[in-house]
Amino acid sequence: MAEKVAVFENYLSCHVCSETFRDPVSLSCGHSFCSSCLQKFWEQTTNKNCPICKRKSSKDEPSMNFALKELADSFAKRQSESSPETEKEKEEEKEEVVCDKHPDVPYWYCEDEDRAVCPVCEFSLHQSHKVVPVEEAVSDLKEQLKSDLKSLQDKRNKYKQVEETYNEVIQHSKKQLLSTERQIRAEFNKLQQFLKEEEESRLAALRDKRNKYKQVEETYNEMREHTKKQLLSTERQIRAEFNKLQQFLKEEEESRLAALREEEEQKGRTISREMKMIEEQISSLSDSISAVEEELQKHSVPFLSSYKDTQSRARAQSSVSDPQLVSGALIDVAKHLGNLSFRVWEKMKEKVHFTPVILDPNTANACLYLSDDLTSVRNGDTKQQLPDNPERNTYYITVFGSEGFSSGKHSWEVEVGDHPSYFVGLAKESLDRKGMCFGSPDCGFWCLLYCNGKYFNRDGQPLTLKKSLQRIRVQLDYDRGEVSFYDPEDMTLIYTHRDTFTEKLFPYFSFGEDGSRKTSDIKICETEISLKT
Repeated sequence: MAEKVAVFENYLSCHVCSETFRDPVSLSCGHSFCSSCLQKFWEQTTNKNCPICKRKSSKDEPSMNFALKELADSFAKRQSESSPETEKEKEEEKEEVVCDKHPDVPYWYCEDEDRAVCPVCEFSLHQSHKVVPVEEAVSDLKEQLKSDLKSLQDKRNKYKQVEETYNEVIQHSKKQLLSTERQIRAEFNKLQQFLKEEEESRLAALRDKRNKYKQVEETYNEMREHTKKQLLSTERQIRAEFNKLQQFLKEEEESRLAALREEEEQKGRTISREMKMIEEQISSLSDSISAVEEELQKHSVPFLSSYKDTQSRARAQSSVSDPQLVSGALIDVAKHLGNLSFRVWEKMKEKVHFTPVILDPNTANACLYLSDDLTSVRNGDTKQQLPDNPERNTYYITVFGSEGFSSGKHSWEVEVGDHPSYFVGLAKESLDRKGMCFGSPDCGFWCLLYCNGKYFNRDGQPLTLKKSLQRIRVQLDYDRGEVSFYDPEDMTLIYTHRDTFTEKLFPYFSFGEDGSRKTSDIKICETEISLKT
């Protein structure tokens, strides 16, 4: 081994100074010397001949032989850094032998052919190639791989950060679910409590009225019996209406809670899917990092034989796009809680209806039959047994609206169908309900009369209309003293009464005697409810 090193050292020694080449230059004859040694030799001999063969040099300033310089520098460095080798290094050294003839020489790495070469045997084959000492090549390539390793580690850290964020999102979503569910239940409990209190309030009012009638039962025995019937009937209808509302609220609560849970499950599935992808990427990146770290532990030749595959895999993994958090992963709490009571109430409008005028059964003639919701009336074949209370109309087949007006503007539509005879309009509160009177303003009527296929105004004068009306719109402007009638299909004005009103006016409906019992109901039309914000 020492003899081989000596031969190689002789090959890399300057024939002037007998030392390893320092900045070697080569003459046209092929001999090489240290640049400084050759210059000193030429200065002493005053000619430019080769110190060995004495041939005259064709160049005054010979160029540097970089290949020989790198070989000489590498050999000198190895000689200066040589130290006792461990058993493991000796074994690796055996594996790293590139040339069996020169196993101990410092090998070169040819970048053009991407392999380690023997500087003795293959020197002439690589003079035109870019060659560097193996140690330098390995060092440069390892630095490149270390850069790829850092990129992979950074990528893995980003995925771990996203994984932690998703874990936080999952925990926060669970808290949101519990909190939102609790708030929804609380809101519905408030609504249920309100309905219960409202129901009790209405029932209490009716019971209070019943108690008052009991105090005068000897005087108003007939009224008392009728009030009992009213109580039972109204109570039944109130309970039925509130049961409908409570059932609606119960179903709405269950529907909204189900929607909340469904959203939480959907968001959970989305996060789980993203988490699975994150975990797969982390696992893949970890495998690549382990492979790169193992590659970096290898030495010269084994490293050179496999580093490209490892580097390709590492760079492919590094090119994977950075993880992105999916937007909308949290429960949309605002959607579930925002204006909850208002939105439930708004939806409740579809279940309930509003009629601007409600008929007052206590004013209805005994021949009239009112609907349960007090919005329509028909003329029956038989008289009902009703008390003769002060409010009841007993002379004419008439019913009043339940609410009177003493100011402002009010309007409603009446579906009259094909009734042969009727009065529609308003009457003053003090109207005589027990005796005969004329349907004119002097008696307290402001109505439109239909009889014998003709329409008449307050003075009994006939009105000219192009068609028979199925609906009539009644419009009161109390402050201006006007009661107007319109065809609601095109809002054509039929007639306007003008007067000065001095007391409360009530909606008024009356039937004629000629065959009205055979016709359908007269009905007050529903009105759209508008919300003001």
